[in-house]
Amino acid sequence: MTDLKGKIDFVALISATNANPNGDPLNGNRPRESFDGYGEISDVCIKRKIRNRMQDMGEKIFVQSDDRKDDGYTSLHDRAEGCEELKKELAKGKNANRDVFAEIACRTWTDVRMFGQVFAFKGTNVSVGVRGPVSLHPAMSVMPVEIVSMQISKSVNSESTEGKASDTFGTKHRVAFGLYVVKGSVNVQLAEKTGFSQADAEKMKEALRTLFENDASSARPEGSMQVERLYWWQHEEKTPAVPTVRVHNSVKITPKKERPACFDDFDVTLEALEGCVSPEVF
Repeated sequence: MTDLKGKIDFVALISATNANPNGDPLNGNRPRESFDGYGEISDVCIKRKIRNRMQDMGEKIFVQSDDRKDDGYTSLHDRAEGCEELKKELAKGKNANRDVFAEIACRTWTDVRMFGQVFAFKGTNVSVGVRGPVSLHPAMSVMPVEIVSMQISKSVNSESTEGKASDTFGTKHRVAFGLYVVKGSVNVQLAEKTGFSQADAEKMKEALRTLFENDASSARPEGSMQVERLYWWQHEEKTPAVPTVRVHNSVKITPKKERPACFDDFDVTLEALEGCVSPEVF
């Protein structure tokens, strides 16, 4: 592995067409939206998709979803103890060397050295926090989104209950169309601590570019979610002269219509920044 060349900033533009980008479980699984009607995708949701794509690429992932686990472990505690080196440190209890523990975890799992992780389990006296170099903003839509609700029914009983009609009703929600902006950065100083390398950064770039491959579901049918454009700034310095906020805001998005219905209904331009490297554009 080679050290990270310099700080990285990135912006991804994601379109959602008749899809639920990120349902809110406390609100009937309606697509998340702000109080003023703008669509939201949580940073946790985006990290989950990046982890899934990295897993598809053959990377070892610590925080695996149940439907994608590839090592047979059913909990994070079991997965941590499945690593013999970590198990030895866990067995030391309060005498565990936290720096050694963090180094082993970062070396073993890609998502730990990428996003960080808190290792604190019941029944153990070890509590170790790893701060990762990759930070993500919650994605926000460029314009307020229109949420469409549909009543659905099923005509079969889940239980064999006598005298109960088989038809039961529910509701599905979707965003008619929304263009979401994902912003993030990779901090070199923290990457040096976790071992996040240039090779890891290249894999994360590919994960972002192909974020919705193998991600289809009834809420997000195949082709309904798409990464329309990815801007990737690979700076040469650890702390570039141009601050991240200016880099992120250099992507200008202007609607061509009052109610855009696809990505082509937006005019996307890139503002030139003096003293800043030019991004790769996908």
